[in-house]
Amino acid sequence: MTQHDQSSAEPKTDENRRQPFLKTSTGLAICVFLAVGGILLVFEHRVHLLGAWPLLFLLVCGGMHFFMHRGHGGHGGHGGGSDER
Repeated sequence: MTQHDQSSAEPKTDENRRQPFLKTSTGLAICVFLAVGGILLVFEHRVHLLGAWPLLFLLVCGGMHFFMHRGHGGHGGHGGGSDER
């Protein structure tokens, strides 16, 4: 194996680091725009949202039931207190 000399590489300074996108002015502007747009959509279309609430509730319950069962093996299969692996 070859040895790599790391002493010649300069350590990264704070100037070379990139800021996270949400901390930039562009990221902040996009977040504000999306928040205002979301609030306007909710207020303007609340009748449609309230009308779809029962259907959305059933879809969420069904989705949770479907995805949450993969952790313990599905229906049944619960042992009577024995720890089988």
